[in-house]
Amino acid sequence: MQRLLAIVGFFVVSLAGACGNGTHPEGHFTATGSMGVARAGHAATLLPNGLGLISGGYDNGSLLASAELFDPGAAAFAPTGSLGAAREGHMATLLPNGMVLVTGGESGSSALASAELYDPGAGTFTATGSMVTARYGHTATLLPSGTVLIAGGFGDGGSLVSAEIYDPGTGKFTATGNMGAARDGHTATLLPSGLVLIAGGFTGFGYLVSAELYDQSTGGFTPTGSMHPGSYTGRCAHTATLLPNGTVLVAGGYADDTTIANAELYDPNAGVFAATGSLTAARRSHTATLLPSGMMLVAGGYASGAILASAESYDPGIGRFVADGSMTETRWLHTATLLPSGTVLIAGGWDLGGAAASAELHTQP
Repeated sequence: MQRLLAIVGFFVVSLAGACGNGTHPEGHFTATGSMGVARAGHAATLLPNGLGLISGGYDNGSLLASAELFDPGAAAFAPTGSLGAAREGHMATLLPNGMVLVTGGESGSSALASAELYDPGAGTFTATGSMVTARYGHTATLLPSGTVLIAGGFGDGGSLVSAEIYDPGTGKFTATGNMGAARDGHTATLLPSGLVLIAGGFTGFGYLVSAELYDQSTGGFTPTGSMHPGSYTGRCAHTATLLPNGTVLVAGGYADDTTIANAELYDPNAGVFAATGSLTAARRSHTATLLPSGMMLVAGGYASGAILASAESYDPGIGRFVADGSMTETRWLHTATLLPSGTVLIAGGWDLGGAAASAELHTQP
């Protein structure tokens, strides 16, 4: 759990939309029904039926195998089948067939290699092939082919350089090319070209500024331009979000015993990062969610010994972040899920009293 608290960020769904014009009324956070179990370090996945699947996590001393579903119509959570293994720091990826692939995670002090599939029709998890390497704090990216790229993370021997591919057709994981650097607490973003941008993270030698691209056609990683996080040596526990114009916004994170407010944009055409407006508050292990308007909502996180309730949004039209209200509670290691209505479900996480069961909805005016 201690390492998870240091590195975990969260990855979000992107939708296209119009950019703002510089004016931005603040959004509203309102409490909704609470989860049946308090949890942090869990995973959240929007299902094709519009329900939100919450799985696993950590509850004030106990690893969780339980899972539940959020129904936006009823504004309530209800239990569903449990995971085959209690886990936190895992990834949950929606597959083209509507199943959810759950990979890895941490169980006690050990990384897990096991994986399982959630069937929304049956409401159950079943085992699928195990990963080649046990890992948590990794990334899982659905590729255009329908396979899933698993990259990096933290294993029982430290930060990992390895990557592997899950094939839903066979239910098996196979090794693919190694990254150029071992990393955990990094981000992975699918680009419009079909390449995957891997950026930053932590390795046994320190924080990373390097970035690389995965090409499924070759099964290999190649370096691309490095990040420029101000005076810091790199960044981990940041977020990376694909914007409607095809650039990737990298925001916040942690390096050199300091939480970062710096943000930058990656241009896939030029293969370079360039500075953009900084966050209004330094934060790490926050969430970043692209809204239908084209704004990107950042919520919560951790900074300088404090858990944050504040939120802000990045406006691509003006290249800066603006305040966007505050959550009803402080949270980090929470999840943020864009619902079909355009509202964002914020669930659980760590607050001043420990893991939280509460949830809330963000609505943009």
